[in-house]
Amino acid sequence: MSDELASGLKCRLCGKLYPKEALNFCTDDFGPLEVVYDYDAVAASLSREVIRSRPRTMWRYRELLPIDGEPTVGLHVGCTPLVRADRLAKALGVEELYVKNDAVNHPSLSFKDRVVAVALSKAVELGFRTVGCASTGNLAGSVAANAAAAGLDAYILIPDGLEQGKVLGATIYGARVIAVEGNYDHVNRLCSQIAFKFGWGFVNVNLRPFYAEGSKSMGFEIAEDLGWRAPDNVVAPMAGGSLIGKLYKAFKEFEQLGIIDGPVSTKMFGAQATGCNPISNTVKTDALKVKPVRNPNTIAKSLAIGDPADGYFASQLIRETGGWSEDVDDEAIVAGMRLLAETEGIWAETAGGVTVAVAQKLLAQGRLSRDGSTVLCITGNGLKTQEALIERIAKPIVIKPKLEDFEALVEIGAPELVASAV
Repeated sequence: MSDELASGLKCRLCGKLYPKEALNFCTDDFGPLEVVYDYDAVAASLSREVIRSRPRTMWRYRELLPIDGEPTVGLHVGCTPLVRADRLAKALGVEELYVKNDAVNHPSLSFKDRVVAVALSKAVELGFRTVGCASTGNLAGSVAANAAAAGLDAYILIPDGLEQGKVLGATIYGARVIAVEGNYDHVNRLCSQIAFKFGWGFVNVNLRPFYAEGSKSMGFEIAEDLGWRAPDNVVAPMAGGSLIGKLYKAFKEFEQLGIIDGPVSTKMFGAQATGCNPISNTVKTDALKVKPVRNPNTIAKSLAIGDPADGYFASQLIRETGGWSEDVDDEAIVAGMRLLAETEGIWAETAGGVTVAVAQKLLAQGRLSRDGSTVLCITGNGLKTQEALIERIAKPIVIKPKLEDFEALVEIGAPELVASAV
C-alpha cells in the first residue's frame, strides 16, 4: 500500500495531527489517537472489482488498513463465515439473522487475529523486534501465535486466574507469559509502563491506533458477504469498546467510497456481562461519563475490562445510531452458548453467549427489531472457555457395551438422549 493512503494519526478529541509512530495518546489532552486516511487516494485504487480479484483474506481491503506496502504478519487471517442462521432466527423470532463466526479465525480462533495482524505488521515496519500485550485471553493467544510465525519475541501479560485454555493457547507458542495479580486494568497499566520503559511494541498500548483498525476488516467482510450492503442491526460484544466502533466505521468507509450503497442506517447494539458492564450501564443510565467497574465478576473473562479505553466513544455511537446496550448474568450467558451450539452448530466462548443472550433480551424489550437483517458477532471459540460449561451441562451416561443397555435408555426416554426441541 502507498504511504499516502494512511497519512498519519489524529487525536479523537482535539484533532491534533501526528506522524505514523508508536504513540497512542495526544500529548496535549491525552485523547486517543486514530489513523487518518486519504480517502480520495483510496477511492482511486479500491473498488468491488479489485476486492473480488484478491485472495480471501482480510488483506483484500488493505488500502483501508494502516500499513505501508504488503503485510508481513497474519497473511491468512480473516474472511471467516457469515452464516445465515435460520434455526437460531426461528428460536429468537427474527426474520433475517446472520452469525459472523470469528470463532474459526486463523490462527488462534478469535477476531483478535485481525487486530494483531495489523499491529504486528506495523511493528515490523517500525523496526520492533520485541512485542507484547495486555490480555484477558484471546489477544494473548493471537499475539503469541502471530509473533512466533513472524520470528518476533513476545511478552504476554494476563490477569491471574484466566481460563487454562487461554493460558495454554499463549504458552504453547513460546511466548513469555506472565500472570499479574489483579484484574485487566492492573495489567494494562503495567504494560503501559513496560512499553515506554523498554521501548517495545505493545499492540494495545503504543501500537493501539494501528491495532484497532484491524477490527474494520470484520465489518468489510460482513458488508461484502451481504451482497455489498450494510446490515440493519449489529449486536457485538464489548470489552474495551473498540470493536463496535470499528464495525460501524467500516460500513461508513465503504459508503463514502461508493463500494456499498448508502446511506448506512445500521443500528449498533452492545453486549456486556452484568458482572462487568461499564458501557452498558452508561447507555442505560444516559450518563455522559463511563463509570469504571472496579472488581469485575463474570464467567465472560474476555469481556472483563472494568475501565474500557473506548467506552465513551462506544456509548456515544450506540446512542447516535439508535441502538442500545444490555448485559446478562452468568446463567444467561451459558444458555446463550448452548442455544447457539444447539441451533447452528457453533460453539462460541462465553463472549458469544453474552452476544446471543443480549440479543434475546433486546428482542424481548422491543429495542431490537425482529424485521430486517441482524448480524451477531461471535468473537472467540468455545474450546477456550470450557470451565464455564463443565459443571453446567450433563455428564455422559455410562453403560455396558450391550445393545439391551442402550435400548433400556431409549425406552425410558433418558433426557440426555432426547434431542433438544428448538
